Amino acid sequence: MINIIGTYECKADAKGRVMFPSALKKQLQKVLGAGFVIKRSVFNQCLEIHPMQEWNEVVGQVNKLNRFVKKNNDFIRSYMAGLKVVNVDGSGRVLIPKDLLAFAGLEKQIVLSSSVNMIEIWDKDKYEVSVAKSLKHFGDLAEQVMGSQPLDGSDGIS
Repeated sequence: MINIIGTYECKADAKGRVMFPSALKKQLQKVLGAGFVIKRSVFNQCLEIHPMQEWNEVVGQVNKLNRFVKKNNDFIRSYMAGLKVVNVDGSGRVLIPKDLLAFAGLEKQIVLSSSVNMIEIWDKDKYEVSVAKSLKHFGDLAEQVMGSQPLDGSDGIS
């Protein structure tokens, strides 16, 4: 499993190409050659770019769904819709397909934000609004999500 760290401001050119910052390329060096899957986010108006190895693990989970259950088929169709395989070119750029640029409302100023094993691609203004909104109640969210989890890997019984 890859662990990506950092938030990077960059620019998209007129064709939708985004240069990966050198610090990000360095973290991704072992997986750059295998390519990436880029897709719409489920919960936000941004894109997700998954290293191929990480994407294969996600698809492994999706593939376990029973396809004789209609809601599973509906989920799979929607989740997989519009995703594309992209590669980093010789100059360190990724070309974001036009339909995905439009979905995320990406203009010139963008943010690449790590999300553990994948990268979110945001319009800079939308990213700042989203972060500001989530930080308002982050303490409560952290307690809800992580508060019941033992930090030492034990079962929490002392």
